[in-house]
Amino acid sequence: MTGTGRPEGRPYTDGGGGNANDAKRTQAEMNFREKLEAAWGRSDSMLCVGLDPELTLMPDGYGVDDVAAFNIAIIEATHDLVCAYKPNVAFYEALGPERGYAALRRTLAAIPAHVITLADAKRGDVEHTARAYVRAIYDDLGFDAATVNPYLGRDSVEPWIERADKGAFVVCRTSNPGAPDFQDLPVQPEGGTRPLYEVVAERATSWDRHGNVGLVVGATYPDEMRRLRALCPDTTFLVPGIGAQAGSLEEAVRAGIDARGRGMLISASRGVTYASKGADFAAAARAAAIKLRDEIRACAAAVRA
Repeated sequence: MTGTGRPEGRPYTDGGGGNANDAKRTQAEMNFREKLEAAWGRSDSMLCVGLDPELTLMPDGYGVDDVAAFNIAIIEATHDLVCAYKPNVAFYEALGPERGYAALRRTLAAIPAHVITLADAKRGDVEHTARAYVRAIYDDLGFDAATVNPYLGRDSVEPWIERADKGAFVVCRTSNPGAPDFQDLPVQPEGGTRPLYEVVAERATSWDRHGNVGLVVGATYPDEMRRLRALCPDTTFLVPGIGAQAGSLEEAVRAGIDARGRGMLISASRGVTYASKGADFAAAARAAAIKLRDEIRACAAAVRA
């Protein structure tokens, strides 16, 4: 990596759940799919924690210059419970180009190498601009993966997925109330009529040469998630919408889990990161993460029983 974000090439240290061969390799030697499998295996968790700095939700006295320290405390309290962290880049950009990106870089540097870092950026632009975004997010900041908007078509997505060591989660069926405005529109590709989100899923997975293409599928629409799992049985779903957006964890796991009992990054942000505004915020975040991780495990076990 060329920037000063998350260091690459650090040894992968296994905590007992990962593959022994993976433990002897560095992150730089693993492709994205191998990194993800190792993260799932090491943590025995599908929990992905969002790191989205909102100053009004932080403990009293915390300001812009405390964002990195706050995030690092959350990471230190939860890194053994998660498979990924997902900073939403917009929240750092909103802090200003100097302090915001400095906080993001310090945050990324604190995340252990065996945990996936996912930039929630939802970038989407023509190919030459997409390549500039890729250089910023993959090379300068050092993220393992990013969320990508496919509205401009395959050439806008290709720069994000052509490298086997990086992953892209294509926006497909989102968790927000306005998702049906476009995503449910009926389209007629190759005959027949289907909702647009299904076509997006099929096209995105058809572009997947390296096992590094995932889909963003919201927990608030479990019926659609179930349909997408049937269409894309081996694709990883990034699942927002649990907690603040009132998606049902049990329904989401039942709809989205794959045949191996994995296949999901279940995202939680405010419910974990801001579990307390007191001095015990890190301990409260750990307790919330343990609870959610265990609930995900229980739901997954029930599906496979």
